[in-house]
Amino acid sequence: MARNASLSEPTYFDFSIVICTYNGAQRLPALFEHLLACWQFVPPDRPRLRWEILVVDNNSSDDTAALVQQVQVQWPQDCPLRYCFEVQQGASYARELGVREARAALIGFLDDDNLPAPDWVDAAHRFAQDYPQAGAFGSQIHGDFEVEPPPELKALLPFLAIVERGQDPLRYDSPKRVLPPSAGLVVRRQAWLGSMPETCLLRGRKPGSMVTGEDTEALTYLLRSGWEIWYNPAMQLWHRIPHWRLERSYLIPFFQGIGLSRYVTRMQALSPWLRPLALLAYALNDLRKALGILLCYGFGLRHSLVAQCELTLSLASLRSPLHFWRLGASPF
Repeated sequence: MARNASLSEPTYFDFSIVICTYNGAQRLPALFEHLLACWQFVPPDRPRLRWEILVVDNNSSDDTAALVQQVQVQWPQDCPLRYCFEVQQGASYARELGVREARAALIGFLDDDNLPAPDWVDAAHRFAQDYPQAGAFGSQIHGDFEVEPPPELKALLPFLAIVERGQDPLRYDSPKRVLPPSAGLVVRRQAWLGSMPETCLLRGRKPGSMVTGEDTEALTYLLRSGWEIWYNPAMQLWHRIPHWRLERSYLIPFFQGIGLSRYVTRMQALSPWLRPLALLAYALNDLRKALGILLCYGFGLRHSLVAQCELTLSLASLRSPLHFWRLGASPF
């Protein structure tokens, strides 16, 4: 059942930026600098847009709240900077609070490690006007790496929310295609409220769990409600990636979390009558991939981080149905 979509559409602003953050006190200052540049950008052919910023603190234990208070003192008064606290851990809880609190029909989600281009808000607003059937659309995301990733890791970069799909708008016309990440995603509040269920199965990473996929689950609901999902290359931002996110200690649990989420993201995209057959087909394919990697690399597997990540992804995808059945949750 979808959420109550009868809530009146907010009209206070043209655009709301929702920043979901967890212990982001060290990362947020760079984002605020870029947002100030966005605010100072005035389109040459139309008036300045009215927009607001909402920081959703997802149960941080650092100085995030104090930092936002300091920034608020000197922030432009005609661009409200608000703060909310979400005690339930998980990115989807933070985004849900952001949607409820937003006061514009268009909501742009930014992570605390995103750096938007000065015209990011304007490019998002223009796209929404040109594509009224787009319930959500993602950004062109470039990597801002602390250390240059070695060539052998290039195949893994799309999993780290690097999205470079060319310079033409692209419609994600099927749930089977990779959907855009939540970083730099813009949604219509009306589409979100009319499509999302009361409770989602995936809630996002949190301490002790790397299970992710909550953004894919949310976009699947929008697709099922008849909204289009697009890639807008004019919305450019940079994703800051520290050195440790390219190391094995992070990547192996990260890919395990992606794999464990796949039971939900795969099944939600299908009609109920297809799900039992698809479950078997996916299991056989995951097993085939895992065996193929083991046969291909053999004892050399320990020397290839990419192969280890791919094997972890396949095995976790194979285990995903059991993982959710043990939790008592099933999309069937």
